[in-house]
Amino acid sequence: MHSLNFRLMAAFTLVVIVTTGSVFFFTYRTTRHEISQVGKNLETMQDRKIETELSRYYLIENNWEGVQALVEHCGSLYGRRIILTDSNEIVLADSEATLIGSSYTDGEDDEPTTLVLQPGHMLGMIFPRKAVQSAIQDYIIGVLHVLPGDAANLNTAALQITYNSIGKFFIWGGLVAIAIALLLTFFLSRHILAPVKALISATRHFGKGDFSRRVEPKDKGELGELAQSFNSMAADLERTERLRRNMVADVAHELRTPLSNLKGYLEAISDGLVAPDEKTIRSLNEEAASLSRLVDDLQELSLADAGEIKLVRQPADIISLIKDVTAGMKAKAEARGLKLTDDLPEMLPAVNIDSLRIRQVLSNLLENAVAHTDKGGRITVAARERDKQICVSVTDTGEGIPAKDLPLIFERFYRVDRSRARKTGGSGLGLTIAKRMVETHGGTIEVKSEPGKGSIFTFTLPIS
Repeated sequence: MHSLNFRLMAAFTLVVIVTTGSVFFFTYRTTRHEISQVGKNLETMQDRKIETELSRYYLIENNWEGVQALVEHCGSLYGRRIILTDSNEIVLADSEATLIGSSYTDGEDDEPTTLVLQPGHMLGMIFPRKAVQSAIQDYIIGVLHVLPGDAANLNTAALQITYNSIGKFFIWGGLVAIAIALLLTFFLSRHILAPVKALISATRHFGKGDFSRRVEPKDKGELGELAQSFNSMAADLERTERLRRNMVADVAHELRTPLSNLKGYLEAISDGLVAPDEKTIRSLNEEAASLSRLVDDLQELSLADAGEIKLVRQPADIISLIKDVTAGMKAKAEARGLKLTDDLPEMLPAVNIDSLRIRQVLSNLLENAVAHTDKGGRITVAARERDKQICVSVTDTGEGIPAKDLPLIFERFYRVDRSRARKTGGSGLGLTIAKRMVETHGGTIEVKSEPGKGSIFTFTLPIS
């Protein structure tokens, strides 16, 4: 009973029943009203005939003696109760012969008519009882009471007429409409529920860890959009799951190398193969520092992903910051035979930033440029104001990045160098952290590169 198929069938059936019943009800009301009008007109005609017959009787007999037979005949003929009283409301004749000789009081539904005989007229003139003026009381020959017909019979007749004439067609039409509605519901529900069932099947596979399932969007309406959204979500989940697995493998790989080195040195020292001299201790310290940097990077990235990086924002001169970072990197660049320069204007608007975080971003970009630029190459750091933002770029003449790798360059642990040579990069988290830092400041970071011609990394910062 909770299935969509059952609900659709119940809804269609209910609509058909309510529609058919409403039309039948209004048809019955209209028929009853028309029959009521016909009945009133018929009763009026009957009243006129009864009054005419009684007036003729009085004119012929000149009294009411023997009028009981005529009243009973009229009552039987028209199916109504007829009571005739004199001017003092004493019953002279009763179609049911129960009130003769008694005093009669008008009932709630009684509309008496007064028969008045006027001199010079062949028939009596008919007046409502209350309309008879005291001046013509002497001309009153009698008061005629004709009670209305039975309203219950009128309702029954209206219902019978409505049912006999069109009611059967409504019932059969309603049954046929319900059957058609059920058939339409069956086929429509199959058409509508097919993509829904496909979505349910795919989500069950998702619950089991299979993110490769997709739903074919056969419909161009809302269900088609739902299928497309589901496929997009599935692709994101599959990609996220793949990145998660890669991250676990990458973290294990990054931890394994320094740990293996530390273990090897310690075992060698323990076996007396290596002396614990200054050189050995320096090597152990470098491996420990490598592990420490990796842990710090992972912690930094975790905070960035959770949106919990705390920024100490202060107005800063971006030109001074760039010059300081560039100066600190020049020695390393010159040691590799590279030329590091800056291209800065005399003045730029202040930016409200966490200087330590932006230094970290710029240092990471410069270290990557130094690591991937061959001897004799050139690295340039530039800054410009554009659209209420400060754009900082790091341009190198290095090996460049293949087009297929550009969309993934900011993914964690992603390296263009598949050999994972440690000399070409650190943990593979630097660019990911840089991207999170810039976005936390409300800016963006992007890269343009061409293999063999170098790369341009550009990030923006909103002006204070």
